[in-house]
Amino acid sequence: MNYPEKIREQAEAILVRYPEGRERSALLPLLHLVQSHDGYVSDDGIAFCAEILDITKAQVQAVSTFYTMYKREPAGDWLVSVCTNTLCQAKGGQKLFDAVSDELDVGHDETTVDGKITLEHAECLAACDYAPVVTVNYEFFDDMDEAKTLDLVRELKEGRRPIPTRGAPLCTLREISVQLAGFEEERTAGLEGNAQGDATLAGARLAAEAGITAPSYDPNAPLLDKQPEEAK
Repeated sequence: MNYPEKIREQAEAILVRYPEGRERSALLPLLHLVQSHDGYVSDDGIAFCAEILDITKAQVQAVSTFYTMYKREPAGDWLVSVCTNTLCQAKGGQKLFDAVSDELDVGHDETTVDGKITLEHAECLAACDYAPVVTVNYEFFDDMDEAKTLDLVRELKEGRRPIPTRGAPLCTLREISVQLAGFEEERTAGLEGNAQGDATLAGARLAAEAGITAPSYDPNAPLLDKQPEEAK
């Protein structure tokens, strides 16, 4: 587990975010952290997380294999996710996936020979109002068709960084994993981009007109020491 001092310092910074006795909750960001260093969740990364949290490697592995965002095999710089869930599928999502698969000569959860691009089916990207949707390292490319999708992956193959429809400019999978671990974007350009979309704003406007708001909560509410009896 020869992780550099910076990774160990970041791991400690993650741990202090959580109350004493609840450090296990740090496992998710810690997994993103080791992925940012190794390019995937390696066996060393599993052991590192287990050591930091004083839990077993089996417990860490169980979590790392549950969530698709943690890659257990080396992944490329660019993770291309094609939504093939219900609405995207109805609007041609599988055709988009097949076109990319043929272009890259890889299947689901496989990486190109040069190690640059990983392709995956995605089970809903929470952007049904922009279907069919493709993401690259979780940044959105909306209202895609076969031609636009092939143009996208060809730009990636050529070493260029296409501009997402919404969200920040693209960064590599390792770079986005640093952010998912809870650390600030280091690129000045990362603050650029547009997170808004007309379809999303239309819903927000309708909610405002109808007086619909999200439930409020008290961020200073004390944590329970244990579950209430009725919740057991």
